[in-house]
Amino acid sequence: MTIYGLSGKSGTGKSYNAIEICARRGIPALIDDGLFIYENSVVAGISAKKQETKVGAIKTALFFDEEHAKGVKEAIGRVEPEAILVLGTSDKMVDQICQTLGLGEISEYIHIEDVTTQQQREAAKNARRGAGMHTIPAPTFELKKQFSGYFLNAKRSFKFTNRGKLGTTTDEKTIVRPTYSYLGSYEISDKVISDIAEMIIDKTEGCSQMLWTTSSNTDEGMFIRVILMCEWGAKLKTTARVLRQRVYDTVSSMTAFNVIGVEVEIRGFRAKSNVTS
Repeated sequence: MTIYGLSGKSGTGKSYNAIEICARRGIPALIDDGLFIYENSVVAGISAKKQETKVGAIKTALFFDEEHAKGVKEAIGRVEPEAILVLGTSDKMVDQICQTLGLGEISEYIHIEDVTTQQQREAAKNARRGAGMHTIPAPTFELKKQFSGYFLNAKRSFKFTNRGKLGTTTDEKTIVRPTYSYLGSYEISDKVISDIAEMIIDKTEGCSQMLWTTSSNTDEGMFIRVILMCEWGAKLKTTARVLRQRVYDTVSSMTAFNVIGVEVEIRGFRAKSNVTS
């Protein structure tokens, strides 16, 4: 297994450029801020950007917690990647991570100054300072469980084919605002979820009236329960299945929450009101 190190000061664009470096050099895996990412999937680890303080984030990135380090080491052993890119704020930090995870000698150190321009690094610093924006080199859907309720925004990097045409495959990065950022987490009231569910019920065939909606949010995500009346003659299983999927899709797309489940309960039948304002 070949080990590469990518080092640079915090906020200079290491995570943002990591995927491009891996693609150019044929590196299938990377270690970044506490996560082990292999072929664009988060295999193991805890994101340092989920910690409540900067000190906690640094400890997570350095794998201070033995269980965290053990889980990542075991995952690397299972996957057995041909090469890994390890990110750190300095060569010393990269060395420390490699030592903790038992990765062995580093074959080559890559410095962010070697792969980016001064202008690009300044732009990265401004994004960090001005908006609290941090990059994780993995797709958004891979991170919603860890970052349920936090700002996530996908950024795709399109690949070019051998013929110079834009290909259909993409490498996706995710922009987040960490917990310790001044724009960390946010909450959505039950009323908002209820309003979304009521809008969907009104537009779903077979649904008559929403009775009430409840939602509970945990570290892993949000669970939603919808209780309603159906129209006479409605196919209950079909109506419930369609409504459950629409609530799941709509809440997921309209909020930053990871929806872990939607339960639909039908209490009875009622004619749908056709009154319009």
